Amino acid sequence: MTKKNDNLLLLKISLIALIVNAISLPQFMEIISPFWILIFYVYWLIYSENKAAYIVALLLGLILDISQGDILGQNALALILSSAVIIRVKKSFYVSNITTQQIYIFMASLVYLIALLITQITILDINFDWLILFAPITSSIIWPFVRFLLAKLKH
Repeated sequence: MTKKNDNLLLLKISLIALIVNAISLPQFMEIISPFWILIFYVYWLIYSENKAAYIVALLLGLILDISQGDILGQNALALILSSAVIIRVKKSFYVSNITTQQIYIFMASLVYLIALLITQITILDINFDWLILFAPITSSIIWPFVRFLLAKLKH
């Protein structure tokens, strides 16, 4: 893809992820819902040749923090750490089958969750709902569907 197409794809993906993330769900489903911004960002990260992945992760994370009213920087930190995991396995991810890709998404989602929980427990000293531990599982389960839909959007 060209740089212009990469940026256009990133804009489309980011808008879709923010819209999907803003949809109100019942509390139970909202707790276990996938990390939408991470899943959509991973797709862009894998299928683009952009060198500014960490800057994009920082900006997307800050936009997500502002839109959700969270601690400024927590989603940015989590997204940067998760993208480091994906960048490390990028060549393998691109040629892997769906099941292996789901494992990589699970690992990146787990890193994302741990970063979020550490910042919230450290700064806010809150207790969290144990159901949130299912979020990496739902992220990996939904990956094939998101990948298919975004492949259609890319063309």
